Amino acid sequence: MLAPFVERYWSVRWDRTGRPPFRSEVLSHPSVNLSVESGDGTRFGLALPAVLVHGVVTRRFTVDLVGVGRVTAVKFRPGGFRAFTGVLPARNAVAPLGSELGIDSDRLRVTVLAAEDDADRAAVLDAVLAPRAPNPEPAYLDLLAVLDRMIGDRSLVRVEQVAALAGLSIRSLQRLFAGYVGVSPKAVMARYRLQDAAALIDTAEVDDLAGLAASLGWFDQAHFSRDFRSVVGMPPAAYLRRARQDNQPVTPPDAQPRHPAQGGVRHLGHSSIAATAPSTATSPPTPWPPWAPS
Repeated sequence: MLAPFVERYWSVRWDRTGRPPFRSEVLSHPSVNLSVESGDGTRFGLALPAVLVHGVVTRRFTVDLVGVGRVTAVKFRPGGFRAFTGVLPARNAVAPLGSELGIDSDRLRVTVLAAEDDADRAAVLDAVLAPRAPNPEPAYLDLLAVLDRMIGDRSLVRVEQVAALAGLSIRSLQRLFAGYVGVSPKAVMARYRLQDAAALIDTAEVDDLAGLAASLGWFDQAHFSRDFRSVVGMPPAAYLRRARQDNQPVTPPDAQPRHPAQGGVRHLGHSSIAATAPSTATSPPTPWPPWAPS
């Protein structure tokens, strides 16, 4: 059963033929992604096509999309890749899949790329992963329960609160996150609260950014603005102006509609970046790749 380990499958394709690169910036989540990627040239300094493991991203994720490309991927739950494989990939790193999953990565790449339909590609990944799913460790199930509370309760803004709810000492909570997620509970909670901030600002109805910052655990607006800009790419005031000017939400990646997929795993809708997409470093976060988002 993959549901305890895998959050969703996602896919994206683009065609920038004859156009300048399109810079995509993503507000990431503390998750590992396994991707099957094809396209022109190299990506992340690696030859294509390839099966890649993307470690947890602790900063704003930026990639320039060039030529023609396509990605089909699995987004693991925070800590899910470590619980599934016993391996914790390096943070902010992308590397070819090795022996972590006990599968032939070349065969996986060929089989996935042979399928044209996105749903068929997700089915290939599902069929490869499902038989290899271990029984979740009790400590990992404890982590999932903690993460659910952190995501669902915006009043949780301090590590002490989370530790108390989990019945753990702060140090035990830190060890749990370090062992499975690879980043601290404080960093994970800050990332979730920044996702909340972006979602609220997307409504274009926020009038008090200082009040929003305080409600989400920041002691002053300056620190909130700094943290928001570091992962979103623009200050919250500029993000709010953009949302109002567009007269529509600037949707964070992980707020995309989700649909059921195989094995109880959630499937993220497919994305396509057209050749006419703007190419500016100031564009709001776009859904490539969506690990962040959600």
